[in-house]
This record gives sequence, structure tokens and C-alpha cells, in this order.
Amino acid sequence: MLLQIALGSGLLVLNVILMALAALVLESAFRTVHPWLIAPPQRPKLVLMLVAVGLWVLGVITVGVWIWALSLHLVGAFGTFEEAVYFSVVAFSTLGLGDVVPHPEWRIFAAMASVNGFLSFGLLTALLVEALRQVRLAQLERRHRD
Repeated sequence: MLLQIALGSGLLVLNVILMALAALVLESAFRTVHPWLIAPPQRPKLVLMLVAVGLWVLGVITVGVWIWALSLHLVGAFGTFEEAVYFSVVAFSTLGLGDVVPHPEWRIFAAMASVNGFLSFGLLTALLVEALRQVRLAQLERRHRD
């Protein structure tokens, strides 16, 4: 049990670090394109930004899913890699279908994937909303100045 908790905690920390690094990359990209984003026409750029950040979030989530799938497969929690990927997606999304379950000795470790997914969706949604808010506020401020 302690091994499962230790490994799961390590993967949670790894994924949080990856999300933080991805957020720094996103912030750097926003700083680069900020003048362009707030210049007219603004609405199409807001939509483009939302699509880009949405794809960024999807990419970060996908990396987390693959990290968990690979880990679940390497410890032998599932018979096949496909089962590990499927379980990881289901757990990360907190869907929890239960049609594919890990070997009993890895249940705690596997359940921690859903904790990671819940945390990831929450943090990344907050970042998406904040990015949208910051750009929209800058656009409105520019519009009032012009």
C-alpha cells in the first residue's frame, strides 16, 4: 500500500510540475502575442485565443494521461497497454466506468489517476478562464483608450 501511495504521489507531483511548466510556456506565448491580441479586430482574435488555449489544455491533459497509462502498464496493473491507456482516460476524466479494473494490488495507485485528472481539469480550467479574462480586459481597455 505504501509503495502505491508513494508512486502515485510522485506521479501527481510530476504532473503538477508539468502543468506549471506548460503554464509558463503559455504565459510566455501570451506576452509575445499580447499586442496583436488587443489590436483590432478583437473578437476573432479572442475566439482564436480560446481555441489555442483549449488545444493547449487538451495537450497537457493528454500528456498526463499517457504518463499514467505508461506507469500503470509498467507496474503491471493491467494485462495490456491498451487497457492501461483506456483506464487512464476513464480515470483522468473521472468517468469511472468500471469495465476495466486494475489488478487488486494496484487499486490505490490506479485510483490516484482520477485524483490527478480532477486536479488537472480544475487547474487548467482556471488558467483558461484567467487567460481569457486578461486578454478581454486588455482589449476593452484598449478600446476605451482609442
